Amino acid sequence: MRSLVFGPVPWLVPGVLVWVLIGLVAARRLGHALNVRGLVAFAMIVSFGFIVSTTLTPLRGALELGASGAGSCDVSRIAPLPPLLWLRLSEPTLNIAMFIPLGLTVALVPRSRIKMVLVVAALAMPFAIELIQLNATILARGCESADVIDNLSGLLVGLGIGTLLVWLGPDRPTGDSTSGGADPGGYGE
Repeated sequence: MRSLVFGPVPWLVPGVLVWVLIGLVAARRLGHALNVRGLVAFAMIVSFGFIVSTTLTPLRGALELGASGAGSCDVSRIAPLPPLLWLRLSEPTLNIAMFIPLGLTVALVPRSRIKMVLVVAALAMPFAIELIQLNATILARGCESADVIDNLSGLLVGLGIGTLLVWLGPDRPTGDSTSGGADPGGYGE
């Protein structure tokens, strides 16, 4: 029964729970630092933690059988998944979906140097994950160029959705500097 609940990534649920706790403790402070609502900061922390828990914890085979990764990288797919295939539930679509919340929350951060750092870090994350999976063979993970492409696709979708929400949102800058009293980052509540 335990293997059905936790599947091939047994540390996924415990890892996410730890990140939820971290989010509960740190969201307000991070929200203030990023000038976003605490809920946005919480979602950013949890989405980051979900990605880490999903991709950088050992697979069941590594824990139970001592299996290890190949130490090589499959670079057979370097093109984005065709959009029609995005509607099917599959490993590539899950890899895309996993990065959408991170992209969305990063896009909600007001324009600043911090936002630029977050965007660059988020764009580097899929490459870092695959590099770790390649070298940390003890995790029994596989390095795949397709994962990088899918993760970047999800991140870009999230950034696009978040940017659209900011553009359409009530805190949208109007160019009128006399409006006063507005909370441009939306953190004030």
